[in-house]
Amino acid sequence: MAMSGTEHEPFDDQGFDVDLFVIGGGSGGVRAARIAAGYGARVQLAEEYRVGGTCVIRGCVPKKLMVYAGRFSDEFEDAAGFGWEVGTPRFDWATLKARRDAEVTRLEGIYATNLMRAGVEVVADRAVIEDPHTVRLVRSGTRVRARHILIAVGAHPVKEPLIPGAELAITSNEVFELETQPERILVVGGGYIAVEFAGVFAGLGTRTTLLHRGDRLLRGFDGEIRQALGEAYAKRMDLRLNATVHRLDRRDGAILATLNDGSEILVDQVLVATGRRPNVAGLGLERAGIALDVAGAIPVDRFSQTAAPSIYAVGDVTNRAALTPIAIREGHAFADTVFGGKPWAVDHGLIPTAVFSTPEIGVVGHGEEVARRLYGEIDVYEARFRPMKATLSGRDERILMKIIVERASDRVVGVHVLGHDAGEIIQAVGIAVTMGAKKADFDRTIAVHPTAGEELVTMRTPSVVKQPVAVG
Repeated sequence: MAMSGTEHEPFDDQGFDVDLFVIGGGSGGVRAARIAAGYGARVQLAEEYRVGGTCVIRGCVPKKLMVYAGRFSDEFEDAAGFGWEVGTPRFDWATLKARRDAEVTRLEGIYATNLMRAGVEVVADRAVIEDPHTVRLVRSGTRVRARHILIAVGAHPVKEPLIPGAELAITSNEVFELETQPERILVVGGGYIAVEFAGVFAGLGTRTTLLHRGDRLLRGFDGEIRQALGEAYAKRMDLRLNATVHRLDRRDGAILATLNDGSEILVDQVLVATGRRPNVAGLGLERAGIALDVAGAIPVDRFSQTAAPSIYAVGDVTNRAALTPIAIREGHAFADTVFGGKPWAVDHGLIPTAVFSTPEIGVVGHGEEVARRLYGEIDVYEARFRPMKATLSGRDERILMKIIVERASDRVVGVHVLGHDAGEIIQAVGIAVTMGAKKADFDRTIAVHPTAGEELVTMRTPSVVKQPVAVG
């Protein structure tokens, strides 16, 4: 497809009402709108729900606040080993919900204010595409002519596969609306969202069952990390692998889940977290000559341009890497390229990421299985140890760290951490790996002692070569 946006265009009317019309007020759309406006573009943004998108309103931010809440139960328990007497802790769901929701509202206000200060006109309406340069605002019926259109509408959770009684379940959207804490919950899925919410509810004292159709959680992650998380979760909750839900039925005010093997689980809530799909329904893409890919996402080139040269798309709707920081960078790159005369494209090949499970996971680069396929000869450095805190708390807790090195170049091609603050650790490590650090660079780095992270610079001997673990 053509890439016409690499040259800076003068911002004159030419029959256009705006230079940029952004559909969607999430992380990617907001960043693109602000940067484009900073270059002098006339920008209008339409959001039919709340500014902030999935991350701020019903995703990363409120979920991470709940993760923090769930981890206090461990802290209270550990305190006794250090001489503290804290009594019997009591958790109040209503307090957490009220304070969490207030923080989300505060952040939403900041997003809206930043757009206003940048000179972006925000319209509380749904926008659909009429042609490559025209959008229609559904409620008002107003048509806006735009030099460029940016689609940043994100994705939505789905209940797949659809089973009898699926309407009784909730998704990661509705979980934030629960007015009371369920005493028993069944979480279905094995990805980021399922794993994180299962950890939250178990930490808050809800009797939690996590059910996944595969033999290990977190498909696509390093095999040993997956195995270690499964072992940790089996101690924290009822973990059921190689299982699926056959049907859901209402039973005496509760929900009865019948599994594929005929067994039954009675719970108060069922949270289905089996996937997300791009928000493309009714968007009018066909009127602009844009066809979806096999995943139902909008195909784009490396500069986020669609088959229609005037229309671009960023974030989860493109199904490239469904992570908030990626959407933000794609939005920024789009604005720099099209309106700033500074073309650049996001590199999706090396993305540091974290899973806020308990224990937490931080990853940058490839897992062992993938690295073997890509590089052939690799060295794997591995450390498993009990964290210092657990020596007095008595908690049955282990940390796992792995460094994957391409043998021929000595370049570090993957780092994997499972344990407390793994996300914080991997953010710093991600800088080194992104810069192309070699194992020798790790080795000559002075350790910070005593920390868990020092293990990453003190591993000197590769692990015994193991049989490759299947990537299923």
